[in-house]
Formats: sequence, C-alpha cells, structure tokens
Amino acid sequence: MDYKNAGVDIEAGYKSVELMKKYVKETMRPEVLGGLGGFSGAFSLDKIKEMEKPTLVSGTDGCGTKVKLAFLMDKHDTIGIDAVAMCVNDIACAGGEPLFFLDYIACGKNYPEKIATIVKGVAEGCLQSGAALIGGETAEHPGLMPEDEYDLAGFAVGVVDEKDLITGKDLKDGDVLIGMASSGVHSNGFSLVRKVFEMTKESLDTYYDELGKTLGEALIEPTRIYVKALKSIKDAGVKVKACSHITGGGFYENIPRMLPDGIRAVVKKDSYEIPAIFKLLQEKGGITDEMMYNTYNMGLGMIVAVDKADVDKTMEAIKAAGDTPYIVGHCEAGEKGVTLC
Repeated sequence: MDYKNAGVDIEAGYKSVELMKKYVKETMRPEVLGGLGGFSGAFSLDKIKEMEKPTLVSGTDGCGTKVKLAFLMDKHDTIGIDAVAMCVNDIACAGGEPLFFLDYIACGKNYPEKIATIVKGVAEGCLQSGAALIGGETAEHPGLMPEDEYDLAGFAVGVVDEKDLITGKDLKDGDVLIGMASSGVHSNGFSLVRKVFEMTKESLDTYYDELGKTLGEALIEPTRIYVKALKSIKDAGVKVKACSHITGGGFYENIPRMLPDGIRAVVKKDSYEIPAIFKLLQEKGGITDEMMYNTYNMGLGMIVAVDKADVDKTMEAIKAAGDTPYIVGHCEAGEKGVTLC
C-alpha cells in the first residue's frame, strides 16, 4: 500500500506545479521575493514605507456553486478570475491596492492539466487587478469529493494609506451614486440559478436571441474586476466618499453597508438597462423584483458615491479604465438603508 493507492497522487501534484508556473510567472511584481515552490510567499514592504499610515486590507472568498457550472460545461479557464475578483473587488472597495493573492483548490482527484487551467484563470484575474500570485495549495481529497469535482477559494492582501480609506463617514444629502456595469451574474446566486434552469448540457448549450449567446456562455461569464476603475477615479483627483461591491445580498444588503447613520441611498431602477440574463432568469423562475434585487447585482457590480461636483470627472475616469458607468441615484437625509424606485 502507498499514498497513490490511497487516492493521493504526489507525482500529479508535481506536474500541476510545473504546468502552472508559466501562468504564475506572468503575475509577478517587483516586490515578490523568491520563486514558486517555497513554504510561504515573500513580499517586500519597502514601497509601503512611502505612505504616511500604511494600512493593510484583506479579502477572502470563493466562487460559490458557480463551480458546478464549470464542471457541467467542462470549462475551467475563467472560474479562477471569479475567485480573484471576489477578493480584490472588496479590497478596492475600501480604497486599497491589491498586492498579492493566494489560491486554494480542493479536488477529488488531481488532474494536472485541469488544475493548471484553473490556475491560468487565477493568474488572469491577478493580471487584471495588478496582484501577484505568490502562492497557493492544491489538495486532493479522495473519498471526500467526487473525482471530477473541485472547489476554489482565495485570499488577497492589499494596502491603502489610512487617509485614503473609503469609509462613507463623509456622505451627505445630495451626493451622487454612480454604478459600474457588471459582466452578468458574477459569482452570486447560482444556487437559485440552478433551480431555475435545468443544468444539463442541452440546456446550457441552448442559444437565446435575447442573450446573443448560449445560456451557458452567459452564466459562466467571469466576474468583472473593478480595481483599475477605482484607481482611475482616484488618479483623476476625485474622492470616493463611499463604495459598495454588489455581491451576495444584492442591493438591499450591500448598499447600506457603505452608509453612515442618517443617510439613505435612493436608486432608480430605470437609470440603466438591466442585462438580458437577469430578465430571463426572473421570467423563467417567476422571481419577484424584491428577491432579484436582494440576490443579484442586476447589472451593477460596483456603486460609488461622490460629490455632485465630481460626477463628470468620475464618469470619464471610469470610461477611461474600460468600464461603463451610470448615474443611478443619490443620497439623502433619512433612515439608513436603500430605496429602490
């Protein structure tokens, strides 16, 4: 008896590392010390010394049950982008710059080519956010997970000068809410998606005119990363007063998180075009408006609040970063919370 007969293939693990090295290398930053394969990832903090009060910000998350879609479609090259996005968007939401990322893949069986493809997506997410992929872990769990399944999670660390933290404390009546377009469902609410749509190859390969693509292509579209857009706003000299990453819990849970007591957010539902995938999901599932806005991003992945005098500069900065902005509402004095109208 040996470890391989017990279900853990050490040689497959070595091969996975070799296959993924080329993708990991592309994400390196000057601050990264050493190479892939050590017991820990080393990152120099020399540049942080230039800040008045350097503050670390961190985020950890996974892709939820969206990984089930990757299994069914046998498409594993973008799910890693989702894992990175869920972490770095939270860091950017606080005003931080993502520095590095670590991934964790648990699988029933280590298929080196599949693992390398997953990590390729992780590396792409790191490139989009400017974070270095400095480490990770692939763990085989025979007997705990089916051989052809895996789960993916990650952890990111960023930094921000304390004076640049986005806290919402200075929000006032009349401040303007600007939303940034999402790329689709992102990585939240897939348990409901899988109840509404039959998760079969035939169903996922079905082409919908209103989507302009197959159902599977629309659903697996990776989560948009907003790090560059938020940096562009800052570089334009605009102070983002508050910021909300619209993830699980949708508008009703996430928007109030950016508000101080005494300020209410008002969002106009007709201020932008809701993507077709949400309309199709709502129609097929018979889902109420309230549940849709309490579960999904509904086409807005990130919302920022700025002074009305900074609206034009903010809109231009977001466009310059390659994202699509919409003026979606405003802040007003009132009970902390959000009104959708």
